[in-house]
Amino acid sequence: MAAKKALVIVESPSKAKTIGKFLGGHYKVLASVGHVRDLPKSKLGIDVENDFEPQYISIRGKGDIIKELKREAKNASKIYLATDPDREGEAISWHLAFLLGIDPDKPCRIVFNEITEKTIKAAIKNPRPIDIDLVDAQQARRVVDRLVGYQISPLLWRKVRRGLSAGRVQSAALKILCDRETEINNFKPEEFWNIVAEFKKDKSFTAKLTEYKGKKIVIENEEQNNAVLKELENGRFVVSSIEEKDRARKAAAPFTTSSMQQDAANKLNFSTRKTMMVAQQLYEGIEIKGKGTVGLVSYIRTDSVRISDEARAAAKEYIVEKMGAEYYGGGIYFNKKKDVQDAHEAIRPSYAELEPDSIKDSLTKDQYNLYKLIWNRFIASQMAPARFKAVNAVITNGDYDFKAVGSKLIFDGFLKIYNSAKEKEEDKILPDIKEGEELKPVKVEGEQNFTQPPARFTEASLVKELEDKNIGRPSTYAPIVATLLDRKYISKDKKSLVPTELGFIVTDMMVQYFKEIVDVGFTAQMEDDLDDIEIKGVNWKEVVGSFYGTLKEDLDIADKEIEKVEFEAELTGEVCEICGKPMAVKYGRFGSFAACTGYPECKNTKPLVQSTGVKCPKCGKDIVVRRSKKGRVFYGCSGYPACDQSYWNKPINKECPKCGQLLVEKKGKDSKYACSNSECDYIE
Repeated sequence: MAAKKALVIVESPSKAKTIGKFLGGHYKVLASVGHVRDLPKSKLGIDVENDFEPQYISIRGKGDIIKELKREAKNASKIYLATDPDREGEAISWHLAFLLGIDPDKPCRIVFNEITEKTIKAAIKNPRPIDIDLVDAQQARRVVDRLVGYQISPLLWRKVRRGLSAGRVQSAALKILCDRETEINNFKPEEFWNIVAEFKKDKSFTAKLTEYKGKKIVIENEEQNNAVLKELENGRFVVSSIEEKDRARKAAAPFTTSSMQQDAANKLNFSTRKTMMVAQQLYEGIEIKGKGTVGLVSYIRTDSVRISDEARAAAKEYIVEKMGAEYYGGGIYFNKKKDVQDAHEAIRPSYAELEPDSIKDSLTKDQYNLYKLIWNRFIASQMAPARFKAVNAVITNGDYDFKAVGSKLIFDGFLKIYNSAKEKEEDKILPDIKEGEELKPVKVEGEQNFTQPPARFTEASLVKELEDKNIGRPSTYAPIVATLLDRKYISKDKKSLVPTELGFIVTDMMVQYFKEIVDVGFTAQMEDDLDDIEIKGVNWKEVVGSFYGTLKEDLDIADKEIEKVEFEAELTGEVCEICGKPMAVKYGRFGSFAACTGYPECKNTKPLVQSTGVKCPKCGKDIVVRRSKKGRVFYGCSGYPACDQSYWNKPINKECPKCGQLLVEKKGKDSKYACSNSECDYIE
């Protein structure tokens, strides 16, 4: 009879495959494929009359997986629950323990921050009981979010439009976007002028007027500008002071989830959802030529910037060996929140010595780019600061002071591999000028400017705002924008997030009737309360009860007072081919579509077609936005299938001056448009 094997249960099949290779033949590693039990979709699933007891059921479609897990558990010598090391992972282990009849108080749970052979084998030797405080924190979040979603959303369906939803974090995020848009719309630009003097001594340099009689100067209009310029004409420009000093620029901390999402958005143009998908692949393990399956990065959902002593030592060894001892800085970073759980490390490479370029052939382009970003950021965090020689010169003309700034990089330090600034650090050296020296200006001129409204949020800046305001957690950032877009509460204008009319209507309604749900301070306090369940063992049902008392009162008032919102028909510009009446945009469970305004007499509907405004060069019909079978956006002729003209990049109304084909929007950073003809190299 074959010896019994120990059973290890993880969440994903790819993770199971990686861990199975490390543990060998005495272990069987299976995947639960995410959650196995959850609240039912068909009803609230929370007994609000019985202390908010959740009514969990096995998830539909998971029957075969649960049967297999139960069968293997019966024959196993020991069972290890090895789900992710966070609230969600702890809750999955707790549900698995319930289904498999495992005592959660016995050592059955193993956790690890990275998927390497060493950490997995160490974790197997140190199982612990399930952390019920961690489970309760997850339950509280799940129950609170269910109470908000399943009780406010039906109200929106009845009063506004079918298919809408409200969410605790989602609604607060939408209000932030709406408030910013209102601020932009109400913004009144104010005029101001900058006066700049250009000098030349060996080389040209500029100095900006900053002070008048020792105080900051603000020039509000052209009249003031001209008056100052006239005074300057009659004076002499004399170097009144020169200050030289060394300054150091330290590297940024290793990535947290949110800083990774922001950097990937800014540098790689990744959405938050794409960043998390690719990062998950790197964490779970990738087949590397000559090395087998390797988990390339540590756990990707973390608020912490801490790194282990072992990881720090590995980084030191790499830096000293590859770049020299003078490049090692040994940075130690601390978390902003003192009580943040330190079980997780920052996001870092599992192996410091595994350079991105050495494994490039084994990775997809997206995997390589994100791994390189994570690797560079981590190694840079352990490198010495960059050092600069800074020169500040004050050039005085009467009562007016101009400032010129110079800077020279004298030691690149961490900048050798990672620069968090948008532009490359370049030397800006002032010529050799001395105190008391008179300078003759090449020109002195004023430039009219206007104050600018605040910028719209991008995914990256919204994530930063949510983190700064303590709204949501690493695992919730990625789905927020996707949900707001899916619900048509916001649209995307290039990278900017723009609230729609529907978004404003829903936000106004939420502000009027559920002001605590959308209040930033309240939402942040709820996050702290959820943390207290995990960290301090606070009773989760008391937290939920306190929240629900206010929500129930608000729901009763809203249901009585809110009147049905009537939308003006959003016409598509087309007419119904059956009855001749205009077609309008309608919204259903599966998104938007075009429907005849003659309903119910005429029930004609069809897919909504979005035109690019560009005519097909083959047949003259409109080029429209389409989606491939895999969901990828492309641009094709509306005359398909008779005309098969299509483009992966968005075409514009301009022909290539070299070959006559249409130009398309190029996705690279350096150029704007390129020829759609693959055999033509025209770019502008």
